[in-house]
Amino acid sequence: MEALIGALTIFVLAVFVGYEIITKVPPTLHTPLMSGSNAISGITIIGAILCAGAGDEGNFFSALLGFLALVMAMINIVGGFLVTDRMLHMFKKKKD
Repeated sequence: MEALIGALTIFVLAVFVGYEIITKVPPTLHTPLMSGSNAISGITIIGAILCAGAGDEGNFFSALLGFLALVMAMINIVGGFLVTDRMLHMFKKKKD
């Protein structure tokens, strides 16, 4: 029970700190930071795959959380690439 409370405390603090950091980022730095976020999400995908495929038949909750982490990380990566691609198209010269 103590481990669960400790893990929940860390999770709540990480959400709070993440929200505070993201809201303070100026728009001009958003795209470069999104590219960095994509790299971090790639690491998250590896961890989510390991968690989802741990293989304990009695531990369905762990596999479910791993699958949800995998889905959310994939959404973050795809969204980040779409935003980055859109920003890069803004800097291309228009054809006459």
